[in-house]
Amino acid sequence: MKLTAFQKVLWGLTGIATLAFAWLLFWSDYRTDQSGDDASAFQATFELTDHQGMIQTEDDFSGRWMLVFFGFTNCPDICPTTLSEVAAVMDGLGNEAGKVQPIFITIDPERDTPSVLAEYVPLFDAGIIGLTGTSQQIAETSESFPIFFERIEEASAPGGYTMGHTSHLFLFDPEAGFADSWPYGTPAEEILADLKARI
Repeated sequence: MKLTAFQKVLWGLTGIATLAFAWLLFWSDYRTDQSGDDASAFQATFELTDHQGMIQTEDDFSGRWMLVFFGFTNCPDICPTTLSEVAAVMDGLGNEAGKVQPIFITIDPERDTPSVLAEYVPLFDAGIIGLTGTSQQIAETSESFPIFFERIEEASAPGGYTMGHTSHLFLFDPEAGFADSWPYGTPAEEILADLKARI
């Protein structure tokens, strides 16, 4: 079937949008990798609302390691895949799981309300706490983490937009200091081994 000129333009724009999104993810993760030496100075700081409507700060997790991932519930692949890896890690920790708190911080507070998070995070059955807040609160929180995120208009996505974001999983020590991070695609077994060596 021969494509019309209009269809060719649409396919071209789709390809450009896909490449731009892939580049954004690559660049944000590259920035995180390059901040490795500086990341040791990062201290987790936040005051956000959890998926049960309670205000939580980093002090509420004092004495526990924090596994922190930034994402959004409408994410089609990276976020659910990473949270599934987190669930596998928590399961692998066995009796030591109580020493670690997995946390999912949304970068899409417009759609990810506490009630939306309350339906989403339990799907992974790992004791993950979902955190959200106002756009300003999320922006302020992101400044204490080596992350990048951006809203991307996309007509076919829910609400007409999606989010580009750093896809690293972060580890913070019991004093909320940066300890380590793993890029997207790191096997749960590798994360588990690294974590067990620390705790």
